Amino acid sequence: MLKAILFDLGDTLFDFEPMDTRAVFEQAGRRAYAYLQARGHMLPSFRRYYWTQYLAIHWSYLCSKIRRREFNSFDLLVRMCARMNLALDDATLRQLAWQWYSPITEYSSVAPDVIPTLTKLRDRGFKLALVSNTFIPGFVLDQHMELHGLLEFFPVRVYSSEVGYRKPHPRIFHLALRPLRVPPSKAIFVGDLVKTDIIGAHRLGMRTVLRQPFATSRQHPLADFVIRRISELHRIIPSIGAPASPEIPQVEEELAYET
Repeated sequence: MLKAILFDLGDTLFDFEPMDTRAVFEQAGRRAYAYLQARGHMLPSFRRYYWTQYLAIHWSYLCSKIRRREFNSFDLLVRMCARMNLALDDATLRQLAWQWYSPITEYSSVAPDVIPTLTKLRDRGFKLALVSNTFIPGFVLDQHMELHGLLEFFPVRVYSSEVGYRKPHPRIFHLALRPLRVPPSKAIFVGDLVKTDIIGAHRLGMRTVLRQPFATSRQHPLADFVIRRISELHRIIPSIGAPASPEIPQVEEELAYET
């Protein structure tokens, strides 16, 4: 019997409009720069400040792709501030991280059916968790989720920036299932990317739901189900009563699950 539903974040619970990432990053840099200037910090020119941050993120992102491990942009921010002799306490650093991220929130939205669906799922006794690939620090994403009223539904949130592993690595899924005390066979994963969300969860033995807002078919060769809206989970859940198909390879890990 199904006990837990795990979700991806971006383009699954959050919808993002198309954006010019370079322009948004520069907008973020200007907000962060103005934030520090308003507090009287001595800074290099904006261009130097901006390019130092941009190149650090860009290089770390490329390295993470090669190593297949995640980095945390907050660690980079702390190091960059130290190199610029900016003596900032933790609260200021965290607020600075938010300044760097906040322009993205202007391009995000949550579909009207998401909150009611999550409420019904929680009220029915399903355990909910979040598993997201991101180099953004967890506390920043928590703040973004709070803005949209999502945070309260996910007492378990696993961000790759915090744990170092990215989907489809099995460990990041296990790190969400373990505190829920639910085995993979009694959980489903809802995400928008086949190569990370669907393949990763399937390999572990979870049933999978692919969210594709503009899908023309309800079937997919790798996902168990295809939905356009999160509210369609209510249609799917009654048909999920068995473990994942036996031909899907199980990934073993020494974790104690409640069965």
